[in-house]
Amino acid sequence: MIVHRARCILSVWLALGALAVRADDFDIVVVGGTPGGVAAAVSAARHGRSVALVEYHAHLGGMAASGLGKSDIETKEAIGGLWREFVDRVRDHYVRTYGPTHENVKLCRDGYYYEPSVAEKIFDTLVTEHPRIRVFRRHQLDSAARDGTRVVSARIVDRATGAARELRGGVFIDATYEGDLLAAAGAAYRVGREARADFNELHAGVVYQDYETRTFLPGTTGEGDRRIPAYTYRLCLTKDPANSVPLTAPPPGYDRSRFTGYLDDWRAGRFAPPKVMKDGIGYYAPTFGTVVRALSMADLPNGKLDVNMNPRPLGFPFTEENYAYPEAAWPEREKISERLRQLTLGLLWFLQNDPEIPAEHRALARQFNLPRDEFTDNGNFPWQLYVREARRLIGEYTLSENDLIVGPALGRTRVHADSIAAGEYPIDSFPVRKREPGHDVALEGYILMLEKYTQPYHIPYRIMVPRDVDGLLVPVAASTTHIAFSSIRLEPTWMALGQAAATAAHLALRDRVAPRRVNVDTLQQELLRAGQVITFFKDIDRAAPDYAALQFLGTQGFFPDYLARARDPLSAETARDWLARPVAARLAPAVLARLDRAARDGVTRGEFCRLLHAELLRP
Repeated sequence: MIVHRARCILSVWLALGALAVRADDFDIVVVGGTPGGVAAAVSAARHGRSVALVEYHAHLGGMAASGLGKSDIETKEAIGGLWREFVDRVRDHYVRTYGPTHENVKLCRDGYYYEPSVAEKIFDTLVTEHPRIRVFRRHQLDSAARDGTRVVSARIVDRATGAARELRGGVFIDATYEGDLLAAAGAAYRVGREARADFNELHAGVVYQDYETRTFLPGTTGEGDRRIPAYTYRLCLTKDPANSVPLTAPPPGYDRSRFTGYLDDWRAGRFAPPKVMKDGIGYYAPTFGTVVRALSMADLPNGKLDVNMNPRPLGFPFTEENYAYPEAAWPEREKISERLRQLTLGLLWFLQNDPEIPAEHRALARQFNLPRDEFTDNGNFPWQLYVREARRLIGEYTLSENDLIVGPALGRTRVHADSIAAGEYPIDSFPVRKREPGHDVALEGYILMLEKYTQPYHIPYRIMVPRDVDGLLVPVAASTTHIAFSSIRLEPTWMALGQAAATAAHLALRDRVAPRRVNVDTLQQELLRAGQVITFFKDIDRAAPDYAALQFLGTQGFFPDYLARARDPLSAETARDWLARPVAARLAPAVLARLDRAARDGVTRGEFCRLLHAELLRP
């Protein structure tokens, strides 16, 4: 793991260059049209702010609109806000288009599964509903300027014309997968994996793990390094012959030897069904036991499939291809992306045509082809590379594995008083190295879905705040270790963080303070009003009258586990404990006495929390 500090422009542009650069002023500048960036832009606009939204590609929506049609979320109740609105709009689209009883409505699974084109349409609609948002598609971030420690502008370049533009703003939000703005602004960041000793993380550093038993294998050292998880493309394929664009030739540079390791995996029985398979969602059973299991498939509406590259086989060829990507300039990134595109198409060609693959397996593979009605300006192939991890900010707090697990003598994960979202996805990291002699169970760095180990957790505001740069928030390439990043790196979580970043930016502008000085209580109340989840409970829902109170007081350590028990009578012992908490010390003695009388008169836990919360909100 390497810590970096990028070069930045600390003053105004050189006079000669500035003469040719158009300047525009915005309240908030968001770089990165990822789901997190779209959520930030929409949230900012809903607070009445003018917004610039800058995206390198021609499309908005990042991975969610570029092949990742199977939402990566395990605990749906843990994420609300704009993510929940996005999901509801997906479901409404399928209901309106096909009728409530249609198979496509069932396949969208309440809006959590969707075609890429549907996701993009919804992201576009969310943005175009707000005239205060100005979108700069196909624009590349060139540099950033600071006045002292504060970011004051960003220079972007139109990729089609080469024209440069200066965007001046009150607050900047880096919503790129790569952390490009934070680097341009001179914020410190990490690339690679921490050592186990750095943050006392059990799964950190060099790790070999049996993905069936989750036990460590020989060779695990916990040493840190610069390696990062493999990047792939997340394909959308179709089973509909009328909508298919079959491959008619191998891609340029095709080398079948890159894929023959999959034959070894098949012969060794590594493509058998998983030993543990919950409800079967996310698995396409016809591929089990065949070489086509090199792909992980899940059904989507309209005969399409979400297709991931299965990282379990030892023949997995995508590792080590991306090491240079995080800090590379865009021409080099494009070369890496193209190489991975050809590798992906090469795998599809291999599965459909290689004579060494059994004929029935090839026939099965030929049922799945690129869809004619998706990615129509990119050869029906996804335009966004799946950048699972690149730069990571060094912020005021670094989220680690220990924030994601329930420790000894605890009933829930660590409590953070500045929580602005709940995380919930299991620790899950793609491999970082190709097959090595002597390692015949799993590739190095592969950690598969530690769902029994990872528990819903608080995400503190501080992970978005750079230690050393002002006027900048980083909700996507946030301040975490490699292990913690493998949990927060999912689009639903990033949408929650993007919404929180924009809300904080709005408050910073309103109160004329740096983002790091925003009143966190006010930020949390704004997010709760917008439907955000900041504390996860197993036994309450958003319709409960005491929901916001329980959410907020959960960040103050009122609840030792994931049960609020809101309908239970409040015990005298619990009342004394709650009124002795630091948050209650903000109240006047007369108010505390009134609350104490209410507790003695008999109230439920939820009612008391609502009374206390109301008093805390009084001016």
